[in-house]
Amino acid sequence: MVNETGEERQAVMVETSKFSEANGVKVFYAEPGVNLSFQSVSVNRPGLVFAGFEEYFAESRIQVCGSAEIAYLNSLPQEVRRKRLDAFFSKNIPCVVLTRGKTPDEDFLDIAKKHKRAVFGSEEPTSEFVNNLVHYLNDLLAEETDVHGELLDIAGIGVLITGENGIGKSETALELVHRGHMLVADDRVVVKKIKNFLFGSAPRSIKNLLEVRGVGIINVEDMYGISGVLEEKQIGLNVELVKWSDKVDRLCDKTVYTNILGVDIPKISIPVIAGRNLAIVIEAATKSMCLKSLGKNPLDLVLGNMQNLNNRQLD
Repeated sequence: MVNETGEERQAVMVETSKFSEANGVKVFYAEPGVNLSFQSVSVNRPGLVFAGFEEYFAESRIQVCGSAEIAYLNSLPQEVRRKRLDAFFSKNIPCVVLTRGKTPDEDFLDIAKKHKRAVFGSEEPTSEFVNNLVHYLNDLLAEETDVHGELLDIAGIGVLITGENGIGKSETALELVHRGHMLVADDRVVVKKIKNFLFGSAPRSIKNLLEVRGVGIINVEDMYGISGVLEEKQIGLNVELVKWSDKVDRLCDKTVYTNILGVDIPKISIPVIAGRNLAIVIEAATKSMCLKSLGKNPLDLVLGNMQNLNNRQLD
């Protein structure tokens, strides 16, 4: 769970090899068979603790040492350096990463092994590595949930199509891909909350696949090329397919929202009836929402014209 600062989350265990591969870092030391535990989306540079100031030390964060930290450690007498390193590695830190191609000396590695703390190395500049690492941690530790539906990129907007089973979600998604839009996920959408925005993707096992009743499973990338699929998309609109009813709001003059993981996204309910081209309707609904966000609402124009007509009749 997120703490009061929004920094710490529920701990996630990651294999050393997967962390190394995901962040392009070299493993200098890692305890065999021990996974890394991450729970903070922030990163810490431990210059103060190397200087002897141990209060307010953010030990739950990944520790990153750049040129300044290593140069300072090297300037210390060996006895003092070992003492500071021992105090540092005795903290319950997830791991340490040395940037700019720096390598740990014998004292650094010996004390890291003593406390069983993993040490990695990166060739990247410190600021660039930290930015990439924070992005990785935000994605890794994000709150997530599964939503039954389809997610597509339609005219640059991430559209989540929901509705009961058998109402035609997958067939509509196929028609939208055929019309040039991009599939993100079919049937099951993994939704993550990152910095108060929702991002959707497909589970790895069904990535780029689309199931259509009567046809079977289609590999959208093989059929339509890489322009027909997208790995991840921010969700900007929820289109719910509902059974046809005379009670459906025809003007849609009130904005309705869907709440997912505490985030509200605009929602449009589209009634389904035989012969109706849902793909075109969803395209139009998406573009209409874009125009409304720019302050161009056709309903305002209609109401304005009606008001002008009433005023002329009164005159």
